[in-house]
Amino acid sequence: MDFDFPLRKIIHVDMDAFYASVEQHDHPELKGKPLAVGGGSKRGVVSAASYEARKFGVRSAMSGFLAKRNCPDLIFVKPRFDRYKEISQQVRSIFYEYTDLVEPLSLDEAYLDVTENKKGNPSATLVAQDIRNQILEKTGLTASAGISINKFIAKVASDYNKPNGQKTVNPEEVIDFLEVLDIRKFYGVGKVTAEKMYKLGIFTGKDLKTKSEEFLDSHFGKSGGYYYKVVRGIHLSEVKPHRIPKSVGAERTFSENLSSEVFMLERLEHIAEELEKRLKKTKVAGKTITLKIKYSDFTLQTRSKTLAYYVASKSLIFETAKELLYQEGLGNSVRLLGISLANLNTENKKPQKDEKPLSIQLKFQL
Repeated sequence: MDFDFPLRKIIHVDMDAFYASVEQHDHPELKGKPLAVGGGSKRGVVSAASYEARKFGVRSAMSGFLAKRNCPDLIFVKPRFDRYKEISQQVRSIFYEYTDLVEPLSLDEAYLDVTENKKGNPSATLVAQDIRNQILEKTGLTASAGISINKFIAKVASDYNKPNGQKTVNPEEVIDFLEVLDIRKFYGVGKVTAEKMYKLGIFTGKDLKTKSEEFLDSHFGKSGGYYYKVVRGIHLSEVKPHRIPKSVGAERTFSENLSSEVFMLERLEHIAEELEKRLKKTKVAGKTITLKIKYSDFTLQTRSKTLAYYVASKSLIFETAKELLYQEGLGNSVRLLGISLANLNTENKKPQKDEKPLSIQLKFQL
């Protein structure tokens, strides 16, 4: 099959159970044991889980109470973000030995465009193997990788042989790879969307491919076009070395649920102050203010307002958040509040480059 869109050599590198693996590396007595990074108290939350813990159904974002119930022998350790950042910087320095086109997604994963790389190696598969070997040698940690013609497929492929493995999907394998893929494995399809697709008879990529773009648009809105394209191997997003944030936010989880709006306003003022500091540090402002409310039953609600002008000051952010809080009644006591600012003044700073195909040949090998 020939492609009439740009073919690149993209690697998605994902560290294996990163936070938990760092703790097991730094504390050898924890190796081989079920481990969770986070809080094990009634209100604690799991930030990361080792593979030993995952066998018991322990997952990130799970409450510490539920995690402990699933795995009575679970060991909790407090997160050490400074240490995780230190290791992350070591890993990224390895990436830059191969290419300057590195797009970090978080501390533990990134996209790399190695179509043309500093090592002059035409094989992205071998480059990925070299990078993983270097990571292991320099940090003692393992990483997995996905290699393909675009970011979407590389991201999906990096989960294929986890942990400590890699998967290459060459151009001629793309369609077959996507057709047999469980819809839950598609990057961008969350739990709620997957359930909706199941009800529509969509269980695999092949099922998704039978649906017209109009059908997908009518059921999934703006995401419909995305699903229509990616199942056909089309994803034109370039690796962006300097990602411009689409929003900036701050939030707090409380040790005790709040039921009084007076106490909530006090917390919101502190959150607005923290957000102002972050905006000053990044030198951005925005127009859309969103209030995030998580209730004691873990249901989540957001309320937003778009202003006619850019704001970055604590006072204006707080006043708008206050207005959003009083916009309607609260359904329950509150365990978390957050404020974020979107529609930023950075969104149109960089003009998009014209897409130019690097190759449309079937023999383009990874």
